[in-house]
Formats: sequence, structure tokens, C-alpha cells
Amino acid sequence: MEEKIYRSYIEILKEELVPALGCTEPIAIAYAAAKAAEVLKESNGEKVQIAEHKTEEKAGTADRNGAKSASQTALDNCNGHLDVYCSGNIIKNVKSVTVPNSGGMRGIEAAALLGLVGGDASRKLEVLESITEEQREETRRLLEKKFCTCYLQEGVANLYIRAELTLEGHSACVTIEDKHTNIIKIEKDGVVLFEKACKAEADAGAKEQSDKRALLNVADILRFADEVRIEDIKDVIGRQIEMNTAISEEGLRNPYGAEVGRTLLYAYGDDIKIRAKAKAAAGSDARMNGCSMPVVINSGSGNQGMTCSLPVIEYAKELKVSKDKLYRALVVSNLVAIHQKSYIGSLSAYCGAVSAACGAGAAIAWLNGGDYEAVARTITNALANTSGMVCDGAKSSCAAKIASAVDAAIMAYTLESANHCFQPGEGLVKDNVEDTIRNMGYVGRVGMKDTDVTILNLMIDQQQA
Repeated sequence: MEEKIYRSYIEILKEELVPALGCTEPIAIAYAAAKAAEVLKESNGEKVQIAEHKTEEKAGTADRNGAKSASQTALDNCNGHLDVYCSGNIIKNVKSVTVPNSGGMRGIEAAALLGLVGGDASRKLEVLESITEEQREETRRLLEKKFCTCYLQEGVANLYIRAELTLEGHSACVTIEDKHTNIIKIEKDGVVLFEKACKAEADAGAKEQSDKRALLNVADILRFADEVRIEDIKDVIGRQIEMNTAISEEGLRNPYGAEVGRTLLYAYGDDIKIRAKAKAAAGSDARMNGCSMPVVINSGSGNQGMTCSLPVIEYAKELKVSKDKLYRALVVSNLVAIHQKSYIGSLSAYCGAVSAACGAGAAIAWLNGGDYEAVARTITNALANTSGMVCDGAKSSCAAKIASAVDAAIMAYTLESANHCFQPGEGLVKDNVEDTIRNMGYVGRVGMKDTDVTILNLMIDQQQA
């Protein structure tokens, strides 16, 4: 295949398949707050310590003589405040999910305060990796004192977070937009310390990203999967297999949330179709309910990363294929999912489990020897079925939605293998798979905007009730 397409696909995989700890929206909020705390660590030449980890060199909430740092005294006295401004989609995805490493705390304020008190901004999507029980207690105390307030920010990108921290007469403001770790502006005491490149340069960078994803199409994805050198994808795909399998096993061992994965196996047995659904659902059971284990995400979502990978891993075991073939199948799954999300966008009222499971279905067809036509029909069948599933935020029921989406993907392949495919003109199905994907993407990005607003309004009313 063309070298430009080959290199672009490698870059897309490396950009998208990265580790993250916990649901990515609360983690992004924690990251913004941790970064704001980092900015205030030095003010007017005085070292300001904001709940640093306790070590021999850093005494945390008290110095070696037992005296508290200036910032800790400010926190104790609530001599300051943390305001977090979020887009509707961020609020929707954080309202009901358990913040990782929080000891069961939920919501925007908990995520922000945990990041403020103990987050390590240098870890980005693993910002809460090293939280201690002492820091959890401090977070609970600040929650009780209402040290943090969340506000809905209208007229901004679907993914938007602004953390404004005021402490001991100093202030810091960190703004994230479009991607979960994409800091576009940092201010301290009203002075801009960092701002993304000028609009022309920023637009050029966005265009470069868009141009790479515009090269995605099902035919080239399959060609790439056949031809890619394993050494070029070994690290990124290998990490996805390792991390996502580990959290799935954790979700099957222990009672998280509604225990969707465990219940499926208990009720229906260990047939491959059940195992494929249960393994993906179990990972989400754990992740949505506070498990601190990292996963490799897809399209900015851990749930989507698990849905793309775990059913494919399970089918590869069932078929006893080589490790190399599993790697290539996961290339198919991940890129087909990213291809669909390129039309939809990062956050939408369109449930991302649908596009991720569709990718898994395409990979399952490929693992079973399916050619381009078989994979295209599988994708079409899957999209014609579950594309109406809405996203009403990250929470326990995401595991059930994942199971339903994977079930639809498996059905899609089963129909295809029996030579059945939904036909052009039936709903949004078009003459070819690319136009069908484009149609569904348009529905997710444009058609469901009002749905998104309606869902958010209902959730905010429920929150205020």
C-alpha cells in the first residue's frame, strides 16, 4: 500500500491507543485541576505546596517540624475556591461515574478536588494513579465544605473544561478543549503563561489530524492489517491486550456495579458469543465503578477501547489463531472504530459502544476468513441495527450497552455468514459501506444535537431534584 497511508495509520494507532486510568472525562477534570495546582506551586517566590505526596523530602500536609504549608492552611480554612466550567457532554459523562482511586466518590467536584489534592499532572490520563487514603480524606473534607463548584459552560466545544483555582490571593486557570489532555491555555494571576499556537497554526494542526483520518477506509484498513509489519504495532497493540484483559478479569473476579459481565456468564454459560460480550462488559463494570486499573482507550474512551479489543481477543482464543493474527485483527477493529468516530466526534448523544463494537464485528469477520465484502456487510448489518442507542453519560449501565452492542456485532457477522445483508435504501443503509458509515456519522454528529441537549437538561434537572 502507499507509504503515506501506511505511516498515517501507524500514527493514528499510536495517537489513539493510549493508557488511561478510569473514565476519561473525570480524569480530564482531575488533570485540569492538578495542572492548576501545579501552576500555583510557586507564587511570589514562595514555594506553595498543594497536598504533595508524603516522602522523606516532601512532608505533604506538614513540614518536618509539623507546621502546615501555606496552601494547606488555605485549604483548611477554605481560603480560596476551585471553580470548574464544563461543556454539557463533560457534565453528562461525569455526573454518575465513580472517580478512580477515590474510594467510591462520584461526580465533577470529587474528580476536580482529588486532582487538586493529590493529582500528578505529569501523568496526564493517569493523573490519579498515586492517590493515598490521606488525600481521599482531604478530598471528602473539601467536598463537605463545598470548596469546588461546577458550572455549565455553553457555546463551547463538546469537550471543554476550565479549572479556575484561587488560593491565598493567587489564581490559576487551565483550559482543556477537544481532547482530554489538550491544554489550550494556562493563566496565573491573570497573566497568560501558555496559549496554543495562533489560530492559523492551530487550524493547520487540526487539518493535519483531519487529513490523516480522511485516509481511513475499510478497504485500506484491511490491506494495512494484512501488510503491516508486526514490529510497527507490537508495542501499542500488545499494551492494549495486556491492560484491557487485566481489567476484564478484575471485573469478572469481583462485584463491580451491576455485575453485567459476571451475570451474563452465570446466566448463559461460556459459549464464545457470551464470553465475548461478558469480557467486554466486565471491563466496563470495573472501570465505571472505581477500579483503578488502567486501560488502553480508543477515540478518547476506555469503554470503546475495551469494546474494540476484548471480544476480538476472545474470538482469537476460540479460533486458536497466532499472536500475529490477533494483532492484525485488533488493527482492523481499532481502525474501523476510529474511522466511524472521525465522522461522529469525541462526544455525542450517539453511544460510542456502537461504533466500537462494529469494529470488533469487522475483526471477527476477518478472523473467520472474511474478505472485504464480508467485512463490509458485517459493518452494514451492525450499523443498521443499534445506531439509535443514546449516550446518557458514563455509569454502570454502560456495561449493559456494551454487551448489547457486541451482541449486535456478532449477529451482524452471523447474518453475513448466512449471506444476509440489509439492503441500500433500507433506512440509512447506502450502496456501499463508506456511505453507510458516513450517514451514521452525520446522524451522530448533527442529527443528535437536540437529543444531546434534551438528555443533558433532564440529567441536570435530576441532579437538582
